[in-house]
Amino acid sequence: MTARLTVLTLLLLATAVCLRASTTQERVPPHRPLAEMPRHLGEWTAQGEREFDAATLAVLRADDYVSRPYTRPNGDLADLYVGYYQSQREGDTVHSPMNCLPGAGWQLLAVGRSSIEAAPGRSILVNRDVVQQGLDTRLVLYWYQSHGRAVASEYWSRAYLVLDGLRLHRTDGSLIRVISPIRDADAAAVERGAADFVRALAPVLNRHLPE
Repeated sequence: MTARLTVLTLLLLATAVCLRASTTQERVPPHRPLAEMPRHLGEWTAQGEREFDAATLAVLRADDYVSRPYTRPNGDLADLYVGYYQSQREGDTVHSPMNCLPGAGWQLLAVGRSSIEAAPGRSILVNRDVVQQGLDTRLVLYWYQSHGRAVASEYWSRAYLVLDGLRLHRTDGSLIRVISPIRDADAAAVERGAADFVRALAPVLNRHLPE
């Protein structure tokens, strides 16, 4: 873990140096507000809307976000968060949930990756982590998305950030996170449900995040 943090720190420093060195104005196409994302995704229906307080927004520093729980008739729950950053040149970068959740008291039980077929012939690799706080256990799926590209690795996300900043004059990007409760439920069934939600969500994201 120490080696991983060291590498990530060095990568973040290199990212900041490269992006600050490039002063070309960014060319970010407009995007549809995330709040306009459909409240119905297939058989999933949103249950309310969450608005973060000022302290949380000051930490996230996202330019746009949506946070809402979705459920479907069989009782499955998928808690969605999407945070969009129009520019990551000045330190407003995507925050990994694995940096935030432990700070909120969640213990990391398992870390892995999972491939989800988001569309026929198109699979995305997502982070698949399990966290626990007291008796509450949850499955966390998350990935980074920018310019139509979805990646699980935070390292590759930073590398693409530098390359796209130099090549496309764009540093916009997003974090997509889906959390489902596991307590008193079959873990395999919960994971299948979360994957189903990702499949319903993926085509909608492509309409709301600039490619």
